[in-house]
Amino acid sequence: MRVAIVGGGVSGSYLANLLSERHEVTVFEQQPDDRFFTVCAWGTSVHELRKLAGRIGLNFDDYIFFEGRRMIVDLWDSEMEIPLKGLCTFDKRRFVTDMHRSIEVVYGHKVVREPPSGYDLIVDATGFHRALLPRLERDYYIPTLEYKVFYDNPPYEDFYIKPIPGLSGYLWYFPLGDGVAHVGAGDYYKKHIGVLNSFMEGGRGEVAMRIGRPVRIAPPHLCRPMSLGPVYGVGESIGTVYPVLGEGIIPGMQCAAILAEHINEEKLEDYERTVLRKFRVYFDAFNFVKKKIKKEFSWFRDWPVVLKPFIHMKINEDRYGMHIRLRDWIRLISKI
Repeated sequence: MRVAIVGGGVSGSYLANLLSERHEVTVFEQQPDDRFFTVCAWGTSVHELRKLAGRIGLNFDDYIFFEGRRMIVDLWDSEMEIPLKGLCTFDKRRFVTDMHRSIEVVYGHKVVREPPSGYDLIVDATGFHRALLPRLERDYYIPTLEYKVFYDNPPYEDFYIKPIPGLSGYLWYFPLGDGVAHVGAGDYYKKHIGVLNSFMEGGRGEVAMRIGRPVRIAPPHLCRPMSLGPVYGVGESIGTVYPVLGEGIIPGMQCAAILAEHINEEKLEDYERTVLRKFRVYFDAFNFVKKKIKKEFSWFRDWPVVLKPFIHMKINEDRYGMHIRLRDWIRLISKI
């Protein structure tokens, strides 16, 4: 098949590598070659990325910046420590550009609403923008802003987060090593800029880069249609971002693997059903987050909504890179 993938980020590039041995694949990336950059906090799980990267011949350990031992959770009047088991920051830009080396990438080519012609299959890997798929009737997203900061004296030696009341967002501090960190915040009610600037007050570090972008938290169940004619969505364009954390690197690559499998087995008609089944827990997690954001949460009525995300993360500790403990989960929810 001749396959066009619109969007050269993590999901689109990973999909292209999975397909390139059996199909003729072209990736269209709107950023120019010399200014290509990837956004987000660049935090992920060593264990899961080793498996995913290994499928396309990359050694994920070559890209790791920093592997944490604990995460400090600032609950305003107290702190909580979560033991980590593989949560890391990594060189996401180099990881993606290394994926580009084995595929055909057309840089500086922006595709909006009109898909490339002459292809048997077109993939919308444009993330939040859904450049080729229909607009969602009701979208849910978190505006974010992130700084790359250089420190003479870093305020924290490990991962640090501070939830915003109501679980509408959080501030993060992700070390990159050698006194460098990504410091960012996101909030459904757009309070993140004030929260981030408050953290940066007092001359804390030198800001070298600022990046703002929205992160979709609407799960796949709310991101239909996932396809339109020859166009199929993958990654954040169809909602594969874990709503509790706003994390989309691993699920985006998992979604790409599902699409690659269905293309190779000529079972595209089953793609949407498989995605919905794989990410069913994201719908449950979204309902939990939405109830907290909208202040509609009740312990008496909604305890099943609390347990489903916890059980999912507990079963998949290696995938999330942290030890998941019920007492931490309950304490966190009670505080926010």
